Amino acid sequence: MGISDEYEIPAPRLWTTSSALKDRIRHHYELCSEYYYSLWGEHIHHGYFLEDKDTKEVAQRRLIQLLLERSQLPAGSMVLDVGCGIGGTSRYLAKEHACKVVGLTISGRQVDMAKQLTAKEAGGGKEEVDTAGFVKLGDGGVRYEELDAETMGDYFGITLNKESFDCVWISEAMSHLPDKGLFFRNASALLNAGGKLVVADWFKAEDLIDVQLEADIKPIEDGMLLPSLCTQSDYVRFAEQTGLGVCSKPFDISKAVSKTW
Repeated sequence: MGISDEYEIPAPRLWTTSSALKDRIRHHYELCSEYYYSLWGEHIHHGYFLEDKDTKEVAQRRLIQLLLERSQLPAGSMVLDVGCGIGGTSRYLAKEHACKVVGLTISGRQVDMAKQLTAKEAGGGKEEVDTAGFVKLGDGGVRYEELDAETMGDYFGITLNKESFDCVWISEAMSHLPDKGLFFRNASALLNAGGKLVVADWFKAEDLIDVQLEADIKPIEDGMLLPSLCTQSDYVRFAEQTGLGVCSKPFDISKAVSKTW
């Protein structure tokens, strides 16, 4: 039985406002996250395949490892994992890199699933929780928040929730955000001195002509609930406009992740 036999899947349709797009994204993940978990496991992102024998689980973890290597993120960092899905990367960073991780997702269902998977990994009802709400995993810890990523600057800026981070991590989620300039400004404001923004995302190629955009890019944007895709150079420009430097030049891994599909 396929997912279409169990659920009513809304047909792709154009969104007219940022709010309408976010509502559709939230609804999509409320509806489909359990299916994605059955399909891909705890990591709802591409795998980085280097060998024919690689399983999707090995490749998905390798993508996280690649980002750690390129960013040189110190072990024990305080990390904001934006678009955390069901918490796979958050748990990996906590358990394998001793980080304290706050995972953000727009979907309440994903928060519930992330908490359930974390509790199971932490001991099945015997997990340790500190005063800030972090569930201990290895030498690190995780907690999850249901939050629109474009509001994170205000949310973590108010006294009640005041927090700053050594790293803002966002893997294959920024392409969903309507106002990417706002995200970069918020990330910059929330980073501690010397902190790092770590990004993996979907991009369009530079200098595409109109017929290519219409034939190849527009169907992806509509089907995957994306506003206009950016190029890698667009993200560099957004980063530099907020005062962030580039510690690792953008690079293309599309061939190595294509086996995910």
